[in-house]
Amino acid sequence: MADISQYKVGVIVSLEDCGSCKGKGGKALKACKIQIGPDESAELTTVVTSATNVREGSRIVVAPVGSSFIDNEGEERPVTKATVGGVVSEGMLCDSTMLGWTGGAKGIAVQVPEECAIGSAPPASKPRKGEQNNTAASDADKPLEGGLFERKLTKEEKKKIAEEKRKAKKAAKEAKKAAEAANK
Repeated sequence: MADISQYKVGVIVSLEDCGSCKGKGGKALKACKIQIGPDESAELTTVVTSATNVREGSRIVVAPVGSSFIDNEGEERPVTKATVGGVVSEGMLCDSTMLGWTGGAKGIAVQVPEECAIGSAPPASKPRKGEQNNTAASDADKPLEGGLFERKLTKEEKKKIAEEKRKAKKAAKEAKKAAEAANK
């Protein structure tokens, strides 16, 4: 396995399409300007990717030039500068397989939470919402929050919300009828 301590957590500052160039599988290429240094005034790193889940402000993991990764044949290869779609790419966005994490899809750039400092090495395992120091609460105990690790609603919660919506709609309909009757 490659040494992931060489990889850096970064934040995407800007995205640009690479014109009509296509990557593997015919996906459009994007040039990402990424801050991987802890200092905002540091030079930005450009990475060309076909990952569909990258957005401005995404906190991702980058394998910069000089680090290494394991290719599809299982061999360790160095990350080098390369021209992709006419743009010089200075690294690679990491997927969960490159990081040795369980879960996540191959070829999808991993996104890490805000707690991961820019410029730091990525976590050794996939971050889970609510985990701190490997102690996690059960899903039912976690509050509903928006964000990267949003918990899905249970069937009972969905039914309760649907029932509340029906009651509110019925009450609004009855109030409208009462208002119309009072105006006649």
